[in-house]
Amino acid sequence: MASFPPVCDFGWPAVDAVLPATDGTRRAVLGEAGPNGLVVAFICNHCPYVRAVIDRIVRDAADLKPHGVGFVAVSSNDVDAYPADSFDNMKLFAAAHRFGFAYLHDEDQALARAYGAACTPDFFGFNRDMQLQYRGRLDASRKEVGPADLRRDLFEAMLEVARTALGPRDQVASVGCSIKWKDAA
Repeated sequence: MASFPPVCDFGWPAVDAVLPATDGTRRAVLGEAGPNGLVVAFICNHCPYVRAVIDRIVRDAADLKPHGVGFVAVSSNDVDAYPADSFDNMKLFAAAHRFGFAYLHDEDQALARAYGAACTPDFFGFNRDMQLQYRGRLDASRKEVGPADLRRDLFEAMLEVARTALGPRDQVASVGCSIKWKDAA
């Protein structure tokens, strides 16, 4: 079933964590920021919403870099219940799609909980002061890739954030599969 995250809580401070990355290192989330901001994207390997737009995510991350906006992806799903999202499969997914950004494993789901991540994909766009300015969709695609000429909502919003440190007031929430939470013990 599709899940929708809440609207942007402007000014909310980014949360840091050091997590294992698919490149064999451990990385700080905020260490991936550029001089003009950071996108933290909660994704996973198996979600049809992510799979439909993963090449656009990779494109937008690369296109934001020259504007001083960093990008990091995080997978927080319960891998016992969803083995397709295992760390080994994250490595394969990142390689297959030629990620030009860190892909981090949030095994204990603490980062997803700290962010209030709701779905995959769920995008958090921060300004240079690591204050939330965007929590919206990549574009109007859903489980299928939309037309090539779709407005690039995340990209355009983060260009504005890079220029002004402020995000657009009108944002359309992302939609995707709910985060696969571990059962509470």
